[in-house]
Amino acid sequence: MDALIVIDVQNDFCPGGALAVAEGDAIIPGINALMAGFGTVVLTQDWHPADHSSFAAQHPGAEVFSEIAMLYGPQTLWPTHCVQGTPGAAFHPGLQTDPAQIVIRKGFRRAIDSYSAFFENDRKTPTGLAGYLRDRGVTGLVMTGLATDFCVAFSALDARALGFDVQLRRDLCRAIDLGGSLGRQMQAMQGAGVRLG
Repeated sequence: MDALIVIDVQNDFCPGGALAVAEGDAIIPGINALMAGFGTVVLTQDWHPADHSSFAAQHPGAEVFSEIAMLYGPQTLWPTHCVQGTPGAAFHPGLQTDPAQIVIRKGFRRAIDSYSAFFENDRKTPTGLAGYLRDRGVTGLVMTGLATDFCVAFSALDARALGFDVQLRRDLCRAIDLGGSLGRQMQAMQGAGVRLG
């Protein structure tokens, strides 16, 4: 059985948001249309405390999109975004949320970022999604959402490492493409056996 995974279709990642992905809202009608074909629909939601360590504002003098070393490895510093309980963290109003059986919130631990729907950025702390999917008999995943080269790619790569069959719907994703990140991640996903649809 396949599940549809919808990554971070939130106001702050759509045009006008704090970390807007170009045409991020353009994928929403296609995602909504796809939902009816899946018995399992999962939404993920970036859900940061206001003082999250991945925010450039928490590092005096640091530039947005610069990189620093954290205990768990290199970390891109982002604009303050998807702060818990704010309109920016809410799902885009155009996204159908009723068909989803579960919402996985990530990035809520102040000291560690979380791109993947499966693990925090330490690559060890699980979100619980893998167990949920296995308990439901899911073996295949169709990935959609924002952004292709960060949260979607990290989720797809982790899903493959966990043994799931994964298809990326490129038409239902949009990328940030930070310093060539899209090309690198597309190559990594292809190398890991993610089917690029």
